Amino acid sequence: MALKHEPTAPYHSAQDALRVLERVARHTTGTTGTELARHTGLGPERLTALLRMLRREGYVERAGDGVYVTGEALRRLGSAHGREEALRDGLQRTLDRLRDSVGAAVYLSRYLDGEVRITQYADSPAAPRVHEWVDFRCSAHATAVGKSLLIQLDHAGRRDHLARHKMARLTSRTITSRRVLLSRLEAQPPAVPVLDLQEYAVGTVCAAVPLTAGSSAGCLALSLPAEHAHRLRQAADTLNRNAAPVLLSLAI
Repeated sequence: MALKHEPTAPYHSAQDALRVLERVARHTTGTTGTELARHTGLGPERLTALLRMLRREGYVERAGDGVYVTGEALRRLGSAHGREEALRDGLQRTLDRLRDSVGAAVYLSRYLDGEVRITQYADSPAAPRVHEWVDFRCSAHATAVGKSLLIQLDHAGRRDHLARHKMARLTSRTITSRRVLLSRLEAQPPAVPVLDLQEYAVGTVCAAVPLTAGSSAGCLALSLPAEHAHRLRQAADTLNRNAAPVLLSLAI
């Protein structure tokens, strides 16, 4: 299975952030913003925004003399012992912040071993997660998460997935025609969030943005009660703008 990798804004932000991290990690005694700008070629405004994000995520710290050094989160990830726990904890903190900023339950999903898998999520009483009344692995055709992941596969990968999973009608809005679904997936712009307007469950709307990291397709998604559907596009745009920290964590 091959991926159709079309870089999005979060992808470029994560790549730039990795360049900054690499420079910081090379200097055990720290490096200045001026040195980072010279070696990365990033403009002052761009570099300032990336450093702010890296400090918030704990990957970079600013020492008393004003130089930047590696942060605790990056040191934990660099340790062989507890790396997986550190990665999961860091992602959870990021997802929790995203949940609060968009006012919706947030999900991280990957396409692993030919199946859709929700690997982590952040919800709360004020932002409840969607009730999984049909296994997400069997309902990619009806969910924003599933469609976002399928979009990142090549044509053969999409057909293979749909051949293994029947396109059942879950609501009156569910697409059950393979031809129609494949056509819509092909026409979906990579930078535009994928929407689910009560296709999976009556009373719930969702949106997802792609997070392609390496050879694995992934996505970041949110869900809202249908009565809050008017907030969906704005929330999805906010999710997309703030997806870089999640992609960065997956890339480190």
